[in-house]
Amino acid sequence: MNSPLFVIGGGGHCKVVVSTLIQCGFSVDGILDDDSSKIGSSILGIPVLEKTADFISRRAKARAILAIGDNRTRKAVFGRFSTSQIEWISVIHPRASVHPSAKIGAGTVVFAGVVIQPETVLGAHCIVNTGALIDHDCSFGEFCHVAPGCTVTGGVKAEEGVFLGAGTTVIPYKKIGSWAISGAGSTIISDIPAEVTVAGCPARKISR
Repeated sequence: MNSPLFVIGGGGHCKVVVSTLIQCGFSVDGILDDDSSKIGSSILGIPVLEKTADFISRRAKARAILAIGDNRTRKAVFGRFSTSQIEWISVIHPRASVHPSAKIGAGTVVFAGVVIQPETVLGAHCIVNTGALIDHDCSFGEFCHVAPGCTVTGGVKAEEGVFLGAGTTVIPYKKIGSWAISGAGSTIISDIPAEVTVAGCPARKISR
């Protein structure tokens, strides 16, 4: 018998995660959120049960998935749990197309309309959001987020924590450093250093 399944994070992104889990045939036992005002409410019929700290203190073993869109926050919440306590599950929407040779890390969510082509690798706890396209031989480190409508062409290498804003296009074989951010609609035609925010067409650094 499977252990209980919980979604961690009760914001807007949670709705898409819960919907995807249900579409995949999972039974979701509850949602955890650190906002006490949400406790006792429900999201798409799933109850918000308790704060993560309360859950950690009393539960020995469960399955879970992080429903937190912000990369740094998602990583911070992940760090609260021990590896013996949580089995992190990955979920692929039935209307996503993922080539069998692609590798999907634990805790990663692939939403509806996504296409992931051969030999691409996604690290743990990534988000590939609605309608994003990732071509062959790309790699993404842990805790990345590819927002809706992005187009990532072949051979792109993105390190840990990269956020590609909605509609970003990345041309082939570019490298994006850890925790870099692209603004919505950006076109990345050159390598992006770590910890840099870029925007525009072509994308240029706007902050560090």
